[in-house]
Amino acid sequence: MQTFLENALRDPISGEMGKTIIFTVSQNHAAKLTQILNEMADKLYPGRYNSDFAVQVTSLIHGAQQMTLNFTDKSNNLNGTGNFNPVYRTSKTRICVTVGMMTTGYDCTDILNICLMRPIFSPQDFIQIKGRGTRKHNFSEQLVDVGLKEEFKNTEKKTFKLFDFFANCEYFEEKFNYDVVLKLPAKPSKKGQGGDGPTPIEEYETFEEDKVLSLQEEQIGMEGMRIDRMFFNKFEDEMKQDDFIAENVHEGKWDLVLNYINEEIMNKPEEYYTIEKLRKAAEVDRRLTLREIIEKIFGLIPYFKSKDELLEEEFNKFISDYKPNEKDDIIALKYFFHAYITDNKLRDIIEKKKFNELNVNPSFNINDYKSVGKSWRMLIPEYVKDYVPLNKFML
Repeated sequence: MQTFLENALRDPISGEMGKTIIFTVSQNHAAKLTQILNEMADKLYPGRYNSDFAVQVTSLIHGAQQMTLNFTDKSNNLNGTGNFNPVYRTSKTRICVTVGMMTTGYDCTDILNICLMRPIFSPQDFIQIKGRGTRKHNFSEQLVDVGLKEEFKNTEKKTFKLFDFFANCEYFEEKFNYDVVLKLPAKPSKKGQGGDGPTPIEEYETFEEDKVLSLQEEQIGMEGMRIDRMFFNKFEDEMKQDDFIAENVHEGKWDLVLNYINEEIMNKPEEYYTIEKLRKAAEVDRRLTLREIIEKIFGLIPYFKSKDELLEEEFNKFISDYKPNEKDDIIALKYFFHAYITDNKLRDIIEKKKFNELNVNPSFNINDYKSVGKSWRMLIPEYVKDYVPLNKFML
């Protein structure tokens, strides 16, 4: 693994390990490999990762499908955004370890490394897995400040690396004959000519209504789409053009700004601006505050942080105050911390000590709870109640 990490392609802007997918033999293999990679990352990059350099993305892991989406170049926030370069947006997690997920139909264009730690028996599977790395990508598109694109203009993805531990490439690229002519099965014989195979149906007639033909397409222009980017842009323009708002934002008089917007602009009949509409227009997966929106409009924050990024920030604050030791399972602590913040039902179970209900709780079960050290089971809920504003993680 040391050799693999040393030879993997690096992200051309951040210089970190390039995004990587590793395909393993089984769930247990994936779990063990994830543990090894995180232990190695802790030694290679002290203090930079909290057991989130690599993550297991398999069918038995809660939220695995969402993890695949967060890892893509469109989201780039799996376990938060990397703190490698403040002007560059990429996932903090660098490696996804999977078995059969992320093979077909998965599009993450900034993948730089594919690692095969399992045999592949299907040419179609081999081509699909190899194809995860062949997507074109320009890394400068992930710069927060578009003014820096000229500085990083030569960052197109020109190659990727495929690490093969099972000679899959040797077989499918050199020995497998893609041009072999396959023999089709014999056509079933007709009745009366011997044989008892089924007679193929050559025609099929139905009198049901064709549902495709009955569909009607309705054109909706930009004026009809109230909850979209244009809606947010219009609100943004109004805020910037209002001298009272601009002046008081510059002077940091937030009480005046927020009171003025709530009384003079929000919920008025003409546009009917609401926080909920603005959140949906901004495509954010959590509740936004009016102050956050105004900070983004006036460039005080570069973008709206996702729920995962905020969870990661809160967890990092927590472990900086209450430092776990080597015996503590950091992944289990993080899982409990995240789940307790985002799951109302789990908070109720813990608060009322109805632990038997964890046996049927889908987001965080009894085995997850047992993985958390006893002292942490009380400390994490108390910390969250005292220091974490839960409303910003809700929709």
